[in-house]
Amino acid sequence: MSQVLNASTAAEFLYREAHLLDRQRFDEWVDLYASDAVYWIPAWKSEHQPTDNPETELSLLYCASRNALVDRVWRLSSNLSVASMPLARTAHSVANVVIERTGDDTVDLRSSWTSHVYNPKYKSQHVYFGSYEHRLRSVDDGWKIARKKITLMNDFIPTVLDLYMV
Repeated sequence: MSQVLNASTAAEFLYREAHLLDRQRFDEWVDLYASDAVYWIPAWKSEHQPTDNPETELSLLYCASRNALVDRVWRLSSNLSVASMPLARTAHSVANVVIERTGDDTVDLRSSWTSHVYNPKYKSQHVYFGSYEHRLRSVDDGWKIARKKITLMNDFIPTVLDLYMV
């Protein structure tokens, strides 16, 4: 049975996701995702047009299932991602959460975000910003992310970009 998701509850869900990333509680974060979830950060093919298809065009990051996210989280948690060690510190802000569409068991959300990233290895900081598109799916115990598209507006990446930074 589909659950009702109002604007306040939708925003709270996105705030929680950001909080889990900032606290580096990656196992809890990945638990927010459905098993068939798609996580996608398209690249830009021109100054004003991002890529349209992660299967055929360049992406900054593309995970076609929750298992791919689990694998990435394991690499981060196990210190096997040498480029990401030590992990950067982040502070996400999510704003302007809007419900775009509701279906039988899904809700599509749009929002704006910023993420302040501090890299202790290089003692440097960077701010990423852009928009999120989430599709949430109603499940027995609440909501799961079925799809997340992150449009990164400032795609100059000073060192590395990883899923917890955006």
